[in-house]
Amino acid sequence: MHDDPKQATALAKLDVAALYTRYAPMVLRRCRALLHSEAEAADAMQDVFVRLLASRDRLDDSGLSSLLYRMATQVSLNRLRSRRRKPEDAQDPQDPSSKLLGRIASVTSAEDSTAARSLLNRLFAREPESSAVIAVLHLYDGMTLEQVAAEVGLSVSGVRKRLRRLESQLRELTQAEPAPEKG
Repeated sequence: MHDDPKQATALAKLDVAALYTRYAPMVLRRCRALLHSEAEAADAMQDVFVRLLASRDRLDDSGLSSLLYRMATQVSLNRLRSRRRKPEDAQDPQDPSSKLLGRIASVTSAEDSTAARSLLNRLFAREPESSAVIAVLHLYDGMTLEQVAAEVGLSVSGVRKRLRRLESQLRELTQAEPAPEKG
């Protein structure tokens, strides 16, 4: 810690909310430049400020923009390393978006899109409308489970449970009928 009482007072007054307002755009730009994903960059930016909040009693108010820039770089690089170690196509059981429902959400060809739309219409006819909203927010818009939970008023585990149920229902629908043949 610091022996200077003025500096100790400055440490106690480090206003993370004001720093967020001032530096969040810079941090977001840095994360976006490294991660090339708006959703992942927003998550990384939040991580930077959570780390700042956790460390605020050890920091002073000099050079904060440089510190935040370095923190944004480090958090983003850590995410990139994690991405390489655990590719998205690895079928993580904790991440429903890596499964069948996520693949349907990312369909691009017109033929596949029509078949996917038909399948999704049958799926969502069985489910509450909020489940469709959850799926679109997470799988199509790229929002995190935490962001979706806040948006729809459920817990993260509630959102995860809905996505798993959708995945299970979708699996039942696809197994109940023969898959269309590719020509």
